[in-house]
Amino acid sequence: MRTVIGIDPGLASTGWGVVRFDGSRFLHVAHGVVTTDPATPLPQRLQHIHQEITRVIADHRPQEAGVEDLYFSKNATSAIHVAHARGVVLLALGQGGLSVGTYSPQQVKQAVIGRGKAGKDQVQRLVAVVLGLEEIPGPDHAADALAVAVCHANRSDWLTRAGAGRPSGGPARVPGRAHVQ
Repeated sequence: MRTVIGIDPGLASTGWGVVRFDGSRFLHVAHGVVTTDPATPLPQRLQHIHQEITRVIADHRPQEAGVEDLYFSKNATSAIHVAHARGVVLLALGQGGLSVGTYSPQQVKQAVIGRGKAGKDQVQRLVAVVLGLEEIPGPDHAADALAVAVCHANRSDWLTRAGAGRPSGGPARVPGRAHVQ
C-alpha cells in the first residue's frame, strides 16, 4: 500500500490528511490541521506550519503528496499569505523526499465526486464514504486535505498504470506536475 499525504495550505489553518491506497481501496490513516495565531508575526507562523508538517511526515512516512493549488480571489493580500504557507509546505515535502502533485480545487472535486462544480459539503460526504469513516471528517481544511490525498492517489495510480509515472524503484514522477526533491 502506498501512503499519501494531502495538504490544503493556508496561513491561519493548513489542513493535512494521510491515506493509504492499494490501487482499489483507501484506508484512512490520520488527519488534522495546523493553526496559527493571527497576532503572531508572519515568520513565526510560517515556521510553525513547516515544523508541524515536517512532524506529520516523520510520524506517518508518506511516499507521495498532493497539494491544493492556490485559489485566487479578489483579496490579493490573502492570496499572498496562502502562497507563503504553500511555500513552506512544499519545502517540508521536498525535505522529506516526497514526490508532489499539485491540483486545482476543480481537479480535486472532479477526482472525488466526478464533476468539478461540486459543493464543499458533497466532497466532504463522499470523502467520508470513500475512506469508510462514520462521520464527515473535520475541520473543513482537514477534510479538504483528505480529498486532495484521494485525488493524488487516484491520479498518480492512473498515470503510473498508463506508463507515465514511476520509474522502477523511484518516487512517482508525473508529467505536468511539480516534483520536489
